[in-house]
Amino acid sequence: MTAAGRVAVVTGGAAGIGLAIAERLAKDGFKIAILDVVDGAAQQAAEAIAGVGGHARGYRADVSDRQQVDAALVAARADLGPLTAVVANAAVAPQRPFLDMTLDEWNRTLSINLTGTFNVVQSALPDLLEAGWGRVVLIASSSAQRGAPKMAHYAASKGGQMALTKALAVEFAKSGITVNTVAPSSIDTPSVQKKRATGAIPSAEDMAKYIPVGRMGTGEDIAAAVSYLVSDEASYVTGQTVSVNGGSFIG
Repeated sequence: MTAAGRVAVVTGGAAGIGLAIAERLAKDGFKIAILDVVDGAAQQAAEAIAGVGGHARGYRADVSDRQQVDAALVAARADLGPLTAVVANAAVAPQRPFLDMTLDEWNRTLSINLTGTFNVVQSALPDLLEAGWGRVVLIASSSAQRGAPKMAHYAASKGGQMALTKALAVEFAKSGITVNTVAPSSIDTPSVQKKRATGAIPSAEDMAKYIPVGRMGTGEDIAAAVSYLVSDEASYVTGQTVSVNGGSFIG
């Protein structure tokens, strides 16, 4: 079976890194099911992909709500066919000093970033098992590798994804399914640009001074790594964290 006969689910796929991944996998030949919590955003992204020759459908879903995830994937199967790849990208990245962090803020971050990953992977996995072939890629963060001040909840959720990757990789290794993590760092996304506009983070030029390759990363940089990990060529790669960070640290 070639990529043209496969269906990839991308959560948080209507903007930023998620959209770049959806666009790249569509170019690779996958049919794309985009899940996003913003009303109309997934459908709009899917229409844009279809407008340049790709095959995509959009579904509104809050990944922290299992019923919404299950309903979206039922619709995706009906529209596109059995699922064969899952990219768990949906996340929030709030900032709050640890001593000021509320339990609600902690729980919300983990419910989206970690429980949301659990929801979509567990809901999709029976299709991969039935096919005897599948790819799961979790989009984590360098924050889990080196720590991040004022982002303890975010770093903890992303560290949980890395541990989940290893557990699932071992559990499903003999089922034709690989499970890997991509850990981005210093990626110039719309959410980063919003934080920059408020003064919460330095300018792109200032950040680039601390990155050996001399620039911030792009969504396309992350998408390229995902494209490899969901391919047939990556069949011997599982349980790994691929750090896409411009050499900014060793992790």
